[in-house]
Amino acid sequence: MSAPLVLDAAAVAAACSPADAVAALRAALAAGLDPAADLPRQGVPVPAGELLLMPSDGGGDRAHVGIKVATVAPANATLGLPRVQGSYLLLDAATLGVVAVLDGIALTTLRTPAVSVAAVLDRLLDAADPLQVAVVGAGPQGHGHVATLADALGERRPLGDVTQLVRDPARTEATDGAQIDGATVVRLGGPASDDALRAADVVVCGTSAREPLFDAALIADRAVVIAVGSHEPDARELPAGLLARGTVVVEDPGAALREAGDVVLAIAEGALAAGDLVPMRDVVTGAVRPDPERPLVFKSTGMSWEDLVVAEAVLAGVR
Repeated sequence: MSAPLVLDAAAVAAACSPADAVAALRAALAAGLDPAADLPRQGVPVPAGELLLMPSDGGGDRAHVGIKVATVAPANATLGLPRVQGSYLLLDAATLGVVAVLDGIALTTLRTPAVSVAAVLDRLLDAADPLQVAVVGAGPQGHGHVATLADALGERRPLGDVTQLVRDPARTEATDGAQIDGATVVRLGGPASDDALRAADVVVCGTSAREPLFDAALIADRAVVIAVGSHEPDARELPAGLLARGTVVVEDPGAALREAGDVVLAIAEGALAAGDLVPMRDVVTGAVRPDPERPLVFKSTGMSWEDLVVAEAVLAGVR
């Protein structure tokens, strides 16, 4: 058997564009992949933090199976090291031989915004005017979502203004109102921040917040809101009132009820019912068409099948 491919972060990015990752995820769902049948992920505590194991067989009918092994070490920030690290093993489904080893963080950075855009793409293409984007947070997922939106929409709907809303502008090495990578940096919670949220066609939340980041009344009925920052049942980025107003789409209702604090807490407060949750697959396949007069909320916790599908797309890109 030949030696497995070893793909570092640059190789992962070169082999699969954000638009290709979006297309691969939508194609997998359209072909019948059921996120509800995905293998459960497991968190294993260790003295320095946590091992996160994410296996998937893609429903049992794919050419590959895979597992991501990620580590979360909270103290690494004080050492100048990444808080999250990891690798992905892509295996032949028949022999379980290792086909490729991918940089796990690059894979996650690629697939997380691709999943979000795959879930809301049809709504975004219902209009052609420039897409106004507000990104809450200073981390890489905000930048990744903007890049994926631009790549997946292309000429069909160009990006308009991009505003980055941050609790502490100093974290971005910018002053309030400065421009970084084409985005205007604004302190979250002020008048300019409220204006950006009111005008936004898409709001992306990718923070470590444990309480709602903004008032639900600021979000327009036409808006798409994406929340990817937490996968803990007691942490949320979105106010319950927004979920009460909107159509709430999740990767899988079972996973959301276990891990998505935005959902769990809204249900506990009576703003949402478990039966209101719409599986992403139903939106992608057209089985459900969300009401265009209500906000479309996509809450992602990240699932193992997504890594497998995008890892296969990366492998296809290097052949």
